Amino acid sequence: MTAERLLAIAALTLVSAVPAHAAESQGWNRTVRIADHLEPALPHPEQQQAVLKKLQQLAAKTGRKPNILIILVDDMGYGDVGCNGGGAMAGAPTPNIDALAQGGLRLTSAYATPLCTPTRAALNTGRIPARSGLTRPLLASDRPTKNPWADEVSAAKLLSDSGYVTALSGKWHVGEGEGMQPHQVGYDEFHGFLSVVSEYTQYMMPRKYEQLVKAPEKLKTYKSLSEYNAVVSGKKGEKLTIDYPLETSKQMGNCDQDFANWSVDFIKRSAEAKKPFYLVHAFAKVHFDNFAGDGYEGRSPAKLPYKDAVVEVDDIVGRLIATLKETGQLENTLVFFTSDNGPEEDSYPDCGYTPFRGSKGTTWEGGVRVPGVAYWPGVIKPGRVSDGLFDLMDLFNTSLALGGIVDKIPTERYIDGIDQTSFLLNDDGESNRQAVFCYNQADFSGLRWDSFKAYFKVQLSEQPFTNISMSTYVPVGVSPWVFDIYRDPKERRTMSNSDYEWAYGPVLQMQSEHAKTFVKYPAKDIGLGIGAPDTH
Repeated sequence: MTAERLLAIAALTLVSAVPAHAAESQGWNRTVRIADHLEPALPHPEQQQAVLKKLQQLAAKTGRKPNILIILVDDMGYGDVGCNGGGAMAGAPTPNIDALAQGGLRLTSAYATPLCTPTRAALNTGRIPARSGLTRPLLASDRPTKNPWADEVSAAKLLSDSGYVTALSGKWHVGEGEGMQPHQVGYDEFHGFLSVVSEYTQYMMPRKYEQLVKAPEKLKTYKSLSEYNAVVSGKKGEKLTIDYPLETSKQMGNCDQDFANWSVDFIKRSAEAKKPFYLVHAFAKVHFDNFAGDGYEGRSPAKLPYKDAVVEVDDIVGRLIATLKETGQLENTLVFFTSDNGPEEDSYPDCGYTPFRGSKGTTWEGGVRVPGVAYWPGVIKPGRVSDGLFDLMDLFNTSLALGGIVDKIPTERYIDGIDQTSFLLNDDGESNRQAVFCYNQADFSGLRWDSFKAYFKVQLSEQPFTNISMSTYVPVGVSPWVFDIYRDPKERRTMSNSDYEWAYGPVLQMQSEHAKTFVKYPAKDIGLGIGAPDTH
């Protein structure tokens, strides 16, 4: 099948005739469900047709399917980047990230989950983590009774099976055990580490973690929890190999330069092989504890470890874009820059900034609203800004659409992601997503719809900011707490019944319809002591 034909199938997904059983809803709800196992989406046939034409022209010009580069930072706050009001103002200029925003589409309402592992699971599978069981960060000591990846299907696998070369560089954190490693779940290649920075730095910092580092038996036990306290590499069908152990803060600080070197090489190899690629470049930084890479200590105007890390991240983003340009692939690559959740305020002062309420580990806007930039010269109109809703799990469907393989999306499981190709690529594209559903681990917390954020359960804290460690997760009472985040982006004042009672109807209907999907497509319990989700 030709590239043009495959792209046509992808682009026409939402334009095609709607089955009789998938009637369009009335009133405020304009979504269309084209299949029981797919999240309903807002139809935009005109923008879909315009993007189809644009992609057909590109395929005729290049003779190849487009590349996909997802740049994922760990724990970067919405307000850390200059294009969102941070950057130089916050003591860490981000000129390369800002250039992507200026040259592409800046998404002001991009959403992740509150924590690392569930976001990465959602990005890879297109599914709300409660469905896969990957609802909280997996630690080295975790041994799920059921391998969640045994019956999950990643975008990397589907793209690899369809002729793409697929790779993950950097942090994985979605399972260390056999059968759960990146090269075992669909990636052709992997270079990075399996856990998270803080799992390694705790045995490197005697002044901060003295009760661990200075106690030989405790330290021995802690390090024995994982056989992979190291940077590792893997190829599909082969065993994981250890490249070098992570023993010192210098090694930890230089990890991201290592991962960048590897990604640059992967991009060059893909260009030489004339094969389309799918690359997730997943930074180790800026998750605490931050150590400067060589030449980066004190590089930021703020002279702080976190801010130095932001500067380094920005430089590496610039290197990746420069490599695409040097290899002649810039105009045939969708670049998507984002973070896996809001800033980790529990680690203050080694943390980032968000202008919103809350932080990592909470479903307040500060925990789940993240930087989002889509960049594709010649395809995405420069200087676009949109507040249309985008969930990072939409990258699953969007990547498959660009690869021309939406017909390969599994039908026996529920897919929560939505194809946002026409939103991202059309000059005046509108989001195809009506609502974002927010979960605290396996529990439904609330949803974003239009300018409203409705909560059924919230994290409350006695601290000046809502964080993970000092918060309590509680139901809100008889009716949901509804905030108008255009008027009140810090979510300080719930809307009164007398003014906004009309909003309860749409919110409750969306929550009810969402809960019904778990009846036919139940969640998995993988044995992490969490159980099935409460969607009510």
